[in-house]
Amino acid sequence: MRDSTTRQSVLFPDLVRKPLVVEFDQRHSSSDGGAIVLKAADRRLGLIDALADGLDDRREPCKVRHELRELIAQRVYGIACGYPDANDSARLADDPILKLLLDRDPIAGDPLASQPTLSRFENRVGRCELYRLGEVECDTVIERHRRRLRGKVRHLTVDLDITDDATHGAQQLAFFNGHYDHACYLPMLAFLTFNHEPEQYLCAAILRAGNAPTQLGTLALLKRLLLRLQEAFPGVRILVRLDGGFECPELLEFLDEVCVDYVVGMAKNAVLERHAALAMIEARLLADERGETAHVYTECRYAARSWDRERRVIIKAEVVHHPGREPKDNPRFVITNLRRAPRRVYERVYCARGEIENRIKELLLGLQIDRTSCSRFLANQLRVLLAAAAYLLFQEVRLKAARTRWARAQVWTLREQLLKLGAQVVVSVRRIVLHLPASYPFLDSWRRLACALGARAG
Repeated sequence: MRDSTTRQSVLFPDLVRKPLVVEFDQRHSSSDGGAIVLKAADRRLGLIDALADGLDDRREPCKVRHELRELIAQRVYGIACGYPDANDSARLADDPILKLLLDRDPIAGDPLASQPTLSRFENRVGRCELYRLGEVECDTVIERHRRRLRGKVRHLTVDLDITDDATHGAQQLAFFNGHYDHACYLPMLAFLTFNHEPEQYLCAAILRAGNAPTQLGTLALLKRLLLRLQEAFPGVRILVRLDGGFECPELLEFLDEVCVDYVVGMAKNAVLERHAALAMIEARLLADERGETAHVYTECRYAARSWDRERRVIIKAEVVHHPGREPKDNPRFVITNLRRAPRRVYERVYCARGEIENRIKELLLGLQIDRTSCSRFLANQLRVLLAAAAYLLFQEVRLKAARTRWARAQVWTLREQLLKLGAQVVVSVRRIVLHLPASYPFLDSWRRLACALGARAG
């Protein structure tokens, strides 16, 4: 902690039986003692080094005090620890744990980069470098799980979705969006699921303008992603799941061309509603008879005028029944090349894509991926990629926590229970010791996780 002329103490004269004095005088201590597991996770991924290799440092060498790798690491670890803003660096410049994460001496090492330095870094990264950083994150995830699963991948699922990133200011390409009723960006996120594992792994995060149509960039992303997946996992069956806004003729033709399975939502139209008419009648009768929401599943062959062929369309004839309200028709349609029964395709395959909403919520609430307040659009894209990198570290931690209480924990739980540990740092000639609370309630789980990430029990 920096020296201050103000006395760092407070007094509670009558809160407990004796006057209670709180002193902020532990100079070589940190509130993020558990964050060392993030560095252990990065050592397994090699993510921060790979991101630094994707950038060109055009600064004058004689004036450089903070290497690009250090700036990336400071932002990624800071976001992971709950400090998403660059101006948090003013309060954390001498934090011994954060200096340790950047391979500096936690006591005698130089302070971390200041907010102006970080802002200059964020605003100097160009379009080509951002493209490389996106490729690095995608390739890191694919290679990590190729090594982890060792050829035992039978099928792989690709999920894409967009979310709204509210903007408040004069950010480039921030536009009012009528669907969300505010000015925003519309980032697109891609996730991978291996076999029947519960985790969906983030592999791409692309910031888009607030008025971008849902399909914008989808085809280009899928072309790059599916090519990499087919190279890394030859012969593996790949399923692509997309919501209704993604449907377009070019996308469907591409998915047929590369021979992958797909389930793609589709907006209703007059022709599809005629195909669903009989099933809707049956659903209305069931809803009236049971007094609750009813579903009837069927299918048809359908070809829009812009399509190159007929395709199978699954129909969910739904009548929504709420007590005290009139029943409401709610037909849904999904395009697919799967041959399973209509109900199974819709409920077991298509509806399972809803799990990525939990992953997106983690990114928004746990890592503030929507903290895109820079005026330049490209700087905001970099912030999105840095938040995505922090999430990849948490996913690696969660993967290694398979046999602990944190196997399915959300990001904010991992941060509160794993990282936010008061620590005193002691440096000697031979080693660095982190003194953590003996009363830490999750000691056994933390020790087990640390060993899974490469530590040795002492």
